[in-house]
Amino acid sequence: MSATLTPSDIGSADQRPIGMFARIAAYRPTLSVETLALLASLFFSIFGNTVFWREVIATGDLHGATGLLSGASLFVLVTALQTILFCLLLYRPIAKPVLILLLLISASAIHFMSRYTIYLNEEMIRNVLHTDANESSELLTVSLLYALILYGVLPALLVWRVDLKKRTWLRAIAVRLGCLFAAVCVAIGSALLSFQDLSALMRTHHELRHLITPGNYIVALTQTAADSHKRMQPRTPVGVDAKVAARPSGSKPRVLVLVVGETLRAQNWGLNGYARQTTPQLARIAPINFTDVTACGTSTEVSLPCMFSVYGRANYDKDRIAGSESLMHVLDHAGIRTEWRDNQSGCKGVCAGLPFVLFQRAKGDRACPGESCLDGVMLDDLAARITAEPGDLVIVLHQLGNHGPSYYKRYPPRLRQFTPTCDSDDLGDCSREQITNSFDNAVLYTDEFVARTIALLSKQSSHDAALIYISDHGESLGEGGLYLHGMPYAIAPETQTKVPMVMWFAPGLTAARGIDSECLREVAKRPASHDHLFHSVLGLMQVRTQVYKPKLDLFAACVSAGSAR
Repeated sequence: MSATLTPSDIGSADQRPIGMFARIAAYRPTLSVETLALLASLFFSIFGNTVFWREVIATGDLHGATGLLSGASLFVLVTALQTILFCLLLYRPIAKPVLILLLLISASAIHFMSRYTIYLNEEMIRNVLHTDANESSELLTVSLLYALILYGVLPALLVWRVDLKKRTWLRAIAVRLGCLFAAVCVAIGSALLSFQDLSALMRTHHELRHLITPGNYIVALTQTAADSHKRMQPRTPVGVDAKVAARPSGSKPRVLVLVVGETLRAQNWGLNGYARQTTPQLARIAPINFTDVTACGTSTEVSLPCMFSVYGRANYDKDRIAGSESLMHVLDHAGIRTEWRDNQSGCKGVCAGLPFVLFQRAKGDRACPGESCLDGVMLDDLAARITAEPGDLVIVLHQLGNHGPSYYKRYPPRLRQFTPTCDSDDLGDCSREQITNSFDNAVLYTDEFVARTIALLSKQSSHDAALIYISDHGESLGEGGLYLHGMPYAIAPETQTKVPMVMWFAPGLTAARGIDSECLREVAKRPASHDHLFHSVLGLMQVRTQVYKPKLDLFAACVSAGSAR
């Protein structure tokens, strides 16, 4: 027996789901700001800190019944601390816009932390803030869009639908203080419940705090803002007594080209014995290759100011380094002309107040086929610049080098020798083999670039010439689940801290300076670091100043007595 539907029945059936969706769309929950703060904290603890929980579990400290208790205590502690943070940040008139902004920023942070296992400390935040438009565009991937929608846009829509309770200002203050007091008590109680285990965990793995979102980037932004004020102060002079030692009559002036590489690690440097020959042109030139060189930091923001500083890593103090003049200023005090040529995001204060040339994409330039220029553009008019300078000259070429994640954009198509390559801005789309192949192809281009610079210096006859190549930091290519760079220095792998360094000298400079090349090749077998750069350049250019330290001059032991400082 069949049933018969009347038109009214059909209409009511169609209207039921429509009415349900309408009611859902019209639903606007009413919450207090304190309840919203607690819910937001729970959201971040569960969905926004998956990388934090993954790394905590990876420490092995949460095994067994005691470990489970410690894990539960840590979850409550993190949630309580975040509730305190939100209670301090969210006030009724601005609560929803502020929370929505935090959700959108956090969605990006969650994506990059989970994709590349990066730590959002102050150094990383400075990297982000100082990234130029070209570098930023390479990070805008489809996977980032998914993360923004899932962790940012959708929660933000829910927040926007919330109606916040109105209170008198006296009651609002009383409730807020009560909420803060309760959250503090919960935080203290949860910490005391597993105090020994939690204190041991955070003491041994203190870098984990940089994975707790959104507190990590909020704290880092606050510290960066405070540092920015300090960096606006006048720089402390360094080496104002600097003078170039007298030379015999008729001596040629000297030119040193200092090539500062970007993101090139020692492990993939052909001259260091890498399984692949990624430095074929330099191998034919046979420069002096240093096989064990340690960087000042794991990011350009740290390494660049550090390697040009008199303080270096041994006496590292970021505020003192940022507030002091650099090697470039000491050379300028000595009367040596300097010029900083940049194909990246600037000299990070190293060349402040000194000649600076930024190379940007020029229409039709073969070295600038895409959004950014290949490093060869910095060699345009370099020979003419050297010839036009009558005195000593130090020129820095700051490469774009192997800057990730878009390694495939760092070399011309003719150097696509190692295949298959990762031709995507999102490393998550590629295998380890593809990523390494693209990285190694970019190393081939740096090899060619440095070799071309040496050839240019060999052809000019106006100056005795030298070249030093050294990378600012290394790169992780998926080892241990790590990608890119910027890990906290204390836990950074050698892939991010070990870098290549080579030196080349024209015969005229070797003779004039009295450098024993074979002696220097022996020195190159010993450990060296960025800390040697400052004093070695002063020694090579025969600059006399009280800040010079012979023990850190790589040339000091290999210069003949007659040519000593």
